[in-house]
Amino acid sequence: MADVEFTDDQVWAAIDAQRLRTADLLSELKRSDWDCPSLCFGWTVRDVAAHLTLQQLTIGDVLRLALRHPGVLGGVNRVIRESARRRAGMPTDEMIAAIRAMVGSRRHNIGVTPAETLVDILVHGQDIAIPLGRDLEMPTEASAFAATRVWSTVSGRWRVPYRGDGKSRVFRRVPSEEFRFRATDIDWAVGSGPEVTGPIDAILLLLTGRRAALPRLGGPGIDELRRRAAVA
Repeated sequence: MADVEFTDDQVWAAIDAQRLRTADLLSELKRSDWDCPSLCFGWTVRDVAAHLTLQQLTIGDVLRLALRHPGVLGGVNRVIRESARRRAGMPTDEMIAAIRAMVGSRRHNIGVTPAETLVDILVHGQDIAIPLGRDLEMPTEASAFAATRVWSTVSGRWRVPYRGDGKSRVFRRVPSEEFRFRATDIDWAVGSGPEVTGPIDAILLLLTGRRAALPRLGGPGIDELRRRAAVA
């Protein structure tokens, strides 16, 4: 695997840049766009945007949410989901301002690292953009770094909350472990088995469960991957 190495400074710079791109996209949306379904099953664009305002939860924040709303007990991931749905009622301009206000801060949610924070802002931005037919840049090197991090969870070396489990899951798992993925726009490849190729941003989306990326992928293994994804 050709790893893309990022320093902490580079990870946070990529997070800040993607937050600004996402906030700019949100500022262009029509009122009706906010209530459109996102790629996340059961989540609207508004819900996902609200979720992106909650990337800096401390242990104190989580405990206060759990005490105020006992129904959200069941892990940080579920707390984030339920709190995002409650926060979705705030005015959209306040959501956009909240995302912009995080730029320059290095706080992140308890239980994750900056790498997961980068994955979160990259893929959730696409959860908003793709259903609306909007373009939202995903820088190649940042996407490769994020895809490497996600692949490490697929291969069992890490377990991180953004993949979702139990009642917090919003994507069905894509059976990716038995395939080789090779990016066509950067020197990056992982896995073994029938090869699936495509741009690294589409690979990242597929590895995080977004089946909407399948039309952008090809290679000798794509038909088998589509078949397995359809029944998973």
